[in-house]
Amino acid sequence: MRLHDLKPNEGSKKLRKRIGRGHGSGSGKTAGRGVKGQNSRQGGGVRLYHQGGNLPFFRKLPFMRGEGFSPLNRVRYAEVNLDALHGFAAGAEVTPETLAEAGVLKDKKKPIKIMGRGDVNVALKIKVHKVTDGARQKIEKAGGSVETIALA
Repeated sequence: MRLHDLKPNEGSKKLRKRIGRGHGSGSGKTAGRGVKGQNSRQGGGVRLYHQGGNLPFFRKLPFMRGEGFSPLNRVRYAEVNLDALHGFAAGAEVTPETLAEAGVLKDKKKPIKIMGRGDVNVALKIKVHKVTDGARQKIEKAGGSVETIALA
């Protein structure tokens, strides 16, 4: 087999339809554009997303107006402030399970994030999914430790 023997498969190449080449072609005279009107003219027609007087589609979209789109894969955390941890004894281990038992969590399915409101007076061993920097400083200042758990 040589280069001059190569040819495309049968039916893989199709000629384009030649419009405006006489009424015998089935697409002559008006060339499939109908009769008169804006869309029949050369260079005629309306721009993309034109809605004929309605508010254009792109102006209905929320971006560029401060709201923005919310990502589909956003992680929503169950937020727990430091002042909610005052019931734990010194040296206690604070985990998602112990927080659920203490009744601190509203939604037990969400990952947990410790926020910095309030103070910690006792040393706690905290193992949660996320901790703010301010909360981490307050916990370590009280002699506790913070460990982050990977999201499941």
